[in-house]
Amino acid sequence: MTRAILARCTDMLRGRTAPVLLAGLLGLATAPLVGGGPAPSAQAAPRYQEYVALGDSWSADVVLFDRNGTPDDRHAPVDCAQSHDNYPKIVARTLDVPVFRDATCGSATTEHFTAPQELPMGGVNPPQFDRLTATTDLVTVGVGGNDAEVAEGAMTCISASPVGVPTPTLPLPDLLPVVEESAAPLGACKERFTAGGVDQLAENIARAEGKVVAALKEIHRRSPKARVLLVNYLDAIPEKGCWPVVPVTDSDMAYLHSVFTKLNDMLARAAHKGRAELVDTLPLSAGHHVCTGPLTRYVEGLGIVSANDVAVAVPAHPNAAGARSQARSVLQHVAR
Repeated sequence: MTRAILARCTDMLRGRTAPVLLAGLLGLATAPLVGGGPAPSAQAAPRYQEYVALGDSWSADVVLFDRNGTPDDRHAPVDCAQSHDNYPKIVARTLDVPVFRDATCGSATTEHFTAPQELPMGGVNPPQFDRLTATTDLVTVGVGGNDAEVAEGAMTCISASPVGVPTPTLPLPDLLPVVEESAAPLGACKERFTAGGVDQLAENIARAEGKVVAALKEIHRRSPKARVLLVNYLDAIPEKGCWPVVPVTDSDMAYLHSVFTKLNDMLARAAHKGRAELVDTLPLSAGHHVCTGPLTRYVEGLGIVSANDVAVAVPAHPNAAGARSQARSVLQHVAR
């Protein structure tokens, strides 16, 4: 999750905007559960005694407000925006794990596995590796997208027009403030990121691979008995756009689709090199991308209201149905 999105979302939490908006939509207590279906039974799964979840916002399944209220602060600061029903918690409940620690946090990178993460509302998430012990026997990890700055890059693809307007090429760190401050997003991010025949985001992804591999090896060192599962990213981006439902041009959407493919390919390589098992979430999430309907998609677009389940969501992140799909992927893998 981009730091800019997280900062704007936590401003909503401070002002209590999220609960007011959601309560006005419907009686929260009676809202039906929709999308994603139930998590599978754990009857065939091995029993684990100590499960630790590590990762970024796509593992925290970040949310601003839902039927449970504000984000879960039992395992991490509230401004990590952990859902009460993120996929790690569903997995822990389904497997009936006696000891469970959820370190996942919005905006996290592999750096925050070994260093504390300072958060927009003043909270500090301790180094995520602090939750690991020598007796940990199950670890899920979802990381890499923020190390590669994929989310930051994707946000620059927003376009006020179905046809992007190329802008001068700038290095990525210089480009982002310009685009974020623009009153009229121009899109054409493909042209910017691939100018001169060099794909900046692809190079970022390649550089992030070593960081993910190093993190996986360190998990094995700290928790030598653990089964380590690296969970990739859902089927979020279609090959063709749906402007203005998601205000990204067809060309840029196709580019972002290729970026997400490269990101998941990198994670597959990292899992192999880091002696982890890859949990592929794509088969169970295929066809539930951001351009599908509100009751079908597993990843929200740029709106803040999710119908799966009804919640004030964080844009461009998994909704509750997406979390359940992630959990099913993990549980099916664990049961093998």
